[in-house]
Amino acid sequence: MRTVYKFAPDGSRVSPPADALIVAPATYNTINKLALGIADTYPLSSVAEAIGRGVPTVIVPAVNTALAARHPFQRAIASLRDEGVRVLFGPSDNWEPLPPGQNGDPNRFPWRRALDLAESLTTVDTRVPMRS
Repeated sequence: MRTVYKFAPDGSRVSPPADALIVAPATYNTINKLALGIADTYPLSSVAEAIGRGVPTVIVPAVNTALAARHPFQRAIASLRDEGVRVLFGPSDNWEPLPPGQNGDPNRFPWRRALDLAESLTTVDTRVPMRS
């Protein structure tokens, strides 16, 4: 697992390429910005680049039912899925939001499912070749 990049003295990255990426818990803002291509922070830029490179990516939203009901959020989920990003969300993924103000059990968050899905995605080479 990598949480930071290591840099050489010349500023180049020396960390090996990621096999997969998990974005979790992903906020309403993060999901909408990522789907729109807004990369105004280092984390968003890093995730956007990984998706563009074809790194298998799993996103697990952490939103309530009011935010999940919004059309911008629903379009963002569909857009990311159309791009090949696996978004664990909805009845088919057994991960649905709670009403506003209800945090629920912290052990409820599907960390294991996200890890298992990311691992399963790395068994098949889904990376797209880089363009020059």
